[in-house]
Parts: sequence; C-alpha cells; structure tokens
Amino acid sequence: MKKVKITVKKVICHKDLMEEYENPITNACDMKEGQVFVSIDATKPDGMCDSAWQSMSAFVMTLACGGGNFYDGWMKNSRSAMISCNDGFRPVSFLLEASDDGE
Repeated sequence: MKKVKITVKKVICHKDLMEEYENPITNACDMKEGQVFVSIDATKPDGMCDSAWQSMSAFVMTLACGGGNFYDGWMKNSRSAMISCNDGFRPVSFLLEASDDGE
C-alpha cells in the first residue's frame, strides 16, 4: 500500500452560523493550515480528528491501494483528492496525495 499525505489547506469558521445555531463548545477543532499527517496502510494518523477521518477514509483507502481519478477527472492530479470534514460551522479542507515512492 502507498502512504497518503494529508495536508490541511484551509480552515474556515462561520461565526454567524455558530452564534445562531451552535451550543458553545470548547476546543472544537485543533487543525492548523499547513499541518501535515501521513496515513500508513490507510490507517488514521495520530492527531487526526475522528470526524474528519470519517469524511476522508474511503478516499485515503482508494489512494493507498493505487486508485484515484475520482469522479472522472475531478482533480488535476488524478492521484489526489480535496476533501472537507463534515463540520458545517468550521469546515477544514484537506489535500490527500498518494506517495510516489512505491511504498
């Protein structure tokens, strides 16, 4: 299986929606732009948010197994995917990239 590099590309915070709909919570998201994780054997990397992992795990598995070309040419690099977590208040966008080193 290939390693899959997971890079935090964008962290968004919809304060207006949070104020209107969300109950106050502490430490909802620790992701920082530029943060990098590596999935080995399609397993969840240490420190990866469970909810974010649920959103991306099928894509990571496909890339780790050598697949790609999601949605018939969606990404310029067919061995990558741009996935967001499912938090509607503070979505985080992740770039997933299969390794080139044959691992």
